[in-house]
Amino acid sequence: MKTATATIPLEKLLEQLPDTYTVADRELVQRAYILAEEAHREQKRHSGEPYINHCIAVASILAELKVPSEVIAAGLLHDTVEDTSITLADIRRDFGDTVKILVDGVTKLTHLPRVSRGDQHAENGNNSNEPEEPVIEPALLGRKEDMISETLRKTFLAMGEDVRVVLIKLADRLHNMRTLGHMPEHKRQRIAQETLDIFAPLANRLGIWQIKWELEDLGFRHVNPEKYKEIAELLAEKRPDREAQLEAIKESLLKLLEKNNIKAEISGRPKHIYSIFKKMQKRINLSICCMMCVRCG
Repeated sequence: MKTATATIPLEKLLEQLPDTYTVADRELVQRAYILAEEAHREQKRHSGEPYINHCIAVASILAELKVPSEVIAAGLLHDTVEDTSITLADIRRDFGDTVKILVDGVTKLTHLPRVSRGDQHAENGNNSNEPEEPVIEPALLGRKEDMISETLRKTFLAMGEDVRVVLIKLADRLHNMRTLGHMPEHKRQRIAQETLDIFAPLANRLGIWQIKWELEDLGFRHVNPEKYKEIAELLAEKRPDREAQLEAIKESLLKLLEKNNIKAEISGRPKHIYSIFKKMQKRINLSICCMMCVRCG
């Protein structure tokens, strides 16, 4: 039985807002939160938590990117026109043209064919915008599927004339991927594959590496759970050694830079799970090609 989770307080989001925000910026975010909370008050997600938690999570991801206040306000309101009685005219009246344009842009992206909303409404088991489709078998994935995914990526960028629309949609997908475990398995598979095919490459094109890496790992976790678990366990076993290696490399580089009077900050990170899997696949394919070349003379 699903149990409801308390609504995430507004204060937590306000603490994450950039220090450069003015009083007016913070007031805009607060007003957007109040409207979103009221509009989504009776809605729950598959997890049983209030739907407003998703809106706050999307805004929180955007706050980490230090975007303007209008983008965070639109992030809070991104599902209101689609799922509640709030209209674009209401948003324009209360928040201005910029927020209205951003919310409208996200809504339009949601209606693209072959793009799952993944919004996890508890009361909407079969969303009209997300028709039931069979999971595409790996054997059928080929050039045609690649072309479809590429077309969708280009469409996202074209429709999101303001790149901030795409940022909101990426933040929306990231939080939905973080909570994908509450969805039925057939939807998890479709949404996860779609994330790997469309959303992670979009984040890559925009240079938002942290979102790209997390989308890839979360997508891989649901598309190939056995391999994901295998790699994750191996990484966990070797984590202390990898962290020690990273620190040693950082220290050596800092000393070299200081010796040459260069001031710099160095950060390091281990390769993420999906990246390791792709590298393994590449090596396997290369080995197969080499074997074939040897056999062919």
